[in-house]
Amino acid sequence: RLHFEARSTVTKILKALLNIGRHTSESFQSRISPTMSASVPTTGDASTAGPEKNNNADGSQALIATDPKNSHAPSLAGSVIECRDEVGDRTMLIRIQNIASTANLGVRLDLKKIALKCRNTEFNPRRFGAVIMRLREPRATALIFASGKICVTGVKSTHNATLACKKFHYIIERVGFKPKEFMDFKVQNIVGTTDLGFPIRLEGLLYAHSVFCSYEPELFPGLIYRLVKPRVVFLIFVSGKIVITGAKKESDL
Repeated sequence: RLHFEARSTVTKILKALLNIGRHTSESFQSRISPTMSASVPTTGDASTAGPEKNNNADGSQALIATDPKNSHAPSLAGSVIECRDEVGDRTMLIRIQNIASTANLGVRLDLKKIALKCRNTEFNPRRFGAVIMRLREPRATALIFASGKICVTGVKSTHNATLACKKFHYIIERVGFKPKEFMDFKVQNIVGTTDLGFPIRLEGLLYAHSVFCSYEPELFPGLIYRLVKPRVVFLIFVSGKIVITGAKKESDL
């Protein structure tokens, strides 16, 4: 009888905890969604606002879609890119593994205050002079420096990179700082992988393209092929797998 009463008591406690967690999650989502929507600068009517563009120093378009339908929802679109082989008329899939981007909040930050007030943060000034902050949705990691500059990594699409930067901007603003509205957002590096489906004779490739290749099998098992335009680097392996790095835009992949 005592065992049965203990089990029923535990069951009631677990149900109560689940209800509390569900209610807390719903209230947090309802509280953060309108605030996030209000933090995005829009011009004119929000229902007709298109993507807002900002020219980088190299002339490429960057920033941040202000369409309320998709601006705050993580998306897998863009994480896989199709490209057509001009020789054999085959379609290859390039999977984006990581995108590194930077932004500038334009304000000095107190890193200790950020680390104390925010969750999912690490700050050890003796080891590294920046706060490491992580997001769950989209899954991203930011290095936040005292100068106001942010380096965001871990995302797999440009949309999620801009979304992560906006969320970090919102978190810093809630802590008590006043960052500028328009961050100097720029994608610095895109890393992708693909598989050709057949083995590659690296020595023959080195002999045919010796100007662009470097191959030292005693140091590294892959052949390093450097393209001039677009300025990307291939790591080519015997198995036919290729790692592409150094791209600034998804079209460069």
